[in-house]
Amino acid sequence: MYKLAFFVPEENAEAVKEAVFATGAGRIGNYEACCFQTPGRGQFRPLDGATPHIGAVGDLETVNELKVELVCEDSLIAVAVAALRLAHPYEEPAFDVWRVEEF
Repeated sequence: MYKLAFFVPEENAEAVKEAVFATGAGRIGNYEACCFQTPGRGQFRPLDGATPHIGAVGDLETVNELKVELVCEDSLIAVAVAALRLAHPYEEPAFDVWRVEEF
């Protein structure tokens, strides 16, 4: 079992979550589309060569984002991350993946 956490602008969160859930990620027992969301404010500065979705190269940008956390079966994690990358509006989405113990 894996835990997947990603950061996404609030206005794009539902589309990205649906893409990840469509892979089968976010299932716990007899429930699907399970996640926890925490609002926050992300920041970044696009460097030369970047094509930012928000902001401009060289300018520090801040954005209202959600941190979305969900679980994912071992066999689905690679496809879930691929779906996240494809659906996310940023060219470099921020995310974490880590293995969790099952009890």
